[in-house]
Amino acid sequence: MIKIGCHLSSSKGYLAMGKDAVKINADTFQFFTRNPRGGNAKAIDPEDVKKFLDFAAEHNISKILAHAPYTLNACSADPGLREFACNTMADDLSRMEYTPGNCYNFHPGSHVKQGVEVGISYIADMLNQILKPKQRTTVLLETMSGKGSEIGRNFEELREILDRVTLSSHMGVCLDTCHVWDGGYDIVNHLDEVVAEFDRVVGLSRLKAIHLNDSQNPLGAHKDRHAKIGEGHIGFEAMKRIVNHPALKDLPFYLETPNELDGYAREIQMMHEASMNS
Repeated sequence: MIKIGCHLSSSKGYLAMGKDAVKINADTFQFFTRNPRGGNAKAIDPEDVKKFLDFAAEHNISKILAHAPYTLNACSADPGLREFACNTMADDLSRMEYTPGNCYNFHPGSHVKQGVEVGISYIADMLNQILKPKQRTTVLLETMSGKGSEIGRNFEELREILDRVTLSSHMGVCLDTCHVWDGGYDIVNHLDEVVAEFDRVVGLSRLKAIHLNDSQNPLGAHKDRHAKIGEGHIGFEAMKRIVNHPALKDLPFYLETPNELDGYAREIQMMHEASMNS
């Protein structure tokens, strides 16, 4: 059976997220480390973390995924915004050590007319500054749809960042199905070829997580509008092939579809049934 969860609110703490996950039959989940628009993070409650870790072990919840705020732009033209991104991510990674062995995902950022090469250089410089040899969290670059001047619109850009990170063993990739579809990778008709292309350029050993989202837009639209599973241009049959693909089926899947908990519960059930009936 696949490992699947969704995005949960972190406002009430880790234990509350764990209980929400169990309610909807999830065995993993994603959460924002702080307000998705930035700002200070809520103080870590060590007792809450301890209770969560015990609860997670009891209910087989593992490989939770923290998501950086959307406001972080590691390759901004503004030095102040780059510093904010660096400081925030360093703080987030320090906090992640309370729940070791998990992953932290971030959008690489937008170069804003500086050019891809400059943007990639800034991102790698930041990662080289904040990654620590003894950290127990894997940092994931997310595949992007290519809107505006986003970095990460193709596998080659992600590989170039990874190649410039000294502590590359602490790095990986989160593949977002909506984003790669919008970016021009045809995961509906040519999933095997896209997986092979990822392996050739980046390496499947780097792929640590999948955001499982349908898309409101057609192939190559270079937008970023998630749709509920089966209600977008990717469609349920393609999603079924993704969760059952031999190179992907053992990865954790995280839903970021426009849902509340009851909607996530339905989609989790759909995808569990899809994986069992393949």
